[in-house]
Amino acid sequence: MKIKIAALLAAILGVFGVFLFLVAFGTDYWLLVTEKCGGFEVKNNNSSSEEDGKQGWKEGDKRILTFHHEGFFWRCWFFGEDYRETIWNFWFTSQAHPKHCMNAYLFPMPIVYGPHPHPSYDATAVYRGFWTALIVLAITASLVGVFLLVCGVPFVNARFYKVGGGFLMAAGCLFTLLIFMFVVWKEFAVDLRKYILLERSESCPDDTPLTIYYGWSFMFATAGIPLVLLSGLLFYLVGHSILKEVE
Repeated sequence: MKIKIAALLAAILGVFGVFLFLVAFGTDYWLLVTEKCGGFEVKNNNSSSEEDGKQGWKEGDKRILTFHHEGFFWRCWFFGEDYRETIWNFWFTSQAHPKHCMNAYLFPMPIVYGPHPHPSYDATAVYRGFWTALIVLAITASLVGVFLLVCGVPFVNARFYKVGGGFLMAAGCLFTLLIFMFVVWKEFAVDLRKYILLERSESCPDDTPLTIYYGWSFMFATAGIPLVLLSGLLFYLVGHSILKEVE
């Protein structure tokens, strides 16, 4: 009975934790930025907008805030007038329209409108590749772990529990490394002011107000780590206990 209760608790924690990982991977809110520079211009045909590419920004209008949010798949921006600088402006139901987006694969390194890769960031290509590979591996490990655990119900093969728990713990460790890399990237590795204003650096004054937040996707991933690690550990111990009983 104790083993079944532990397995049920591990399943609840694991499902919720993996769900948070999938939300973090699939949503584009790892980095949130507000700035008031003006003169934002679309120069790439690979962008999409709710107004068929029409630019919603007036050159030099410093009264309107520009909101940026970025993730693995998309880099988006929208504009707001009479907005207070708060993270809640980025909540899904609070965003102003229209919103412009462009492909941003291999985040968190810069995706710019000019030549690829941008000459200012060539040296960070390795970092960019590692972050991408790790997030794909982490998602894959979590899904494989869930699949193996489903195959182990109801205690048909205890080894599935041990291996599945191992995959979940590996996914938690990989996401821990991802979070660490993201924090290092945001706080130390990149000049985020230069990154955000890359295409407008010449027209933006040095004292341009710019506020940077950790986004919802980052928070979801961080919250999922202890849940998945605990779930994986419980499943591993459950499998170990079942093997001992069989022997």
